[in-house]
Amino acid sequence: MADHSHHRLLAPDYSVRHYEGEQQAHSHDHVQLLYALAGRMELEVDGKAAYVDTASGVVIPAGSTHAYLAQKGSALAVVDVPDGASFAQMRRFAAPPRDWLATHASAWTVAQAHVAWVQQTPALLLRRALDVQAITAAVRADLAGDWRTPQLAALAHLSPQRFHVRWQELTGSTPQQWLRDLRLTEASQALAAGQPLETTALRCGYSTASALAYALRRDRGVGSRSLRKGVGG
Repeated sequence: MADHSHHRLLAPDYSVRHYEGEQQAHSHDHVQLLYALAGRMELEVDGKAAYVDTASGVVIPAGSTHAYLAQKGSALAVVDVPDGASFAQMRRFAAPPRDWLATHASAWTVAQAHVAWVQQTPALLLRRALDVQAITAAVRADLAGDWRTPQLAALAHLSPQRFHVRWQELTGSTPQQWLRDLRLTEASQALAAGQPLETTALRCGYSTASALAYALRRDRGVGSRSLRKGVGG
């Protein structure tokens, strides 16, 4: 994480930080609580492997040597905390729900609310990492593929049931809701770029042009014709 050790930390401090690539081993004289708002980060903390994503975070104790490798576009919630006995051990914790700050942080500063959350949240056992970016890339490469939940789960080496739970934790959507949204987003972009409706439908996993047109009206409230209106205009 970014080195703020030259400042003496008197109270918890919250920030959103953007990371990409690798950072060599370093340490701080304060505790860090971190979880991902987007993307994922692999960490090594005092020689132990860990990771953070949008469903789980990690406590990095003061003085712990740590290095990281972050996916492109990763954004992390980071809380710097003065050294204290309650965060003397590295541990994983469940990230707050997406709407948690709006509903729970009004009585505290954001930083203090996060400290209380981590103190009250049971430690998480280490789970198999789930790479949302890699799965998204695989699906985008074959949008018309047979992407039922078992096929998606196989990419992550998880059971369909476990994958369904983990995917919803990470993305806020079920696998099939996410797939439908991805296909419609790709189809909308293709149509706006002037691609034919029939060709776009088949490439994006719809059996007919009318099936895609119906899905666009139902889920996006837009007709395929209106998406193509601006082409060449």
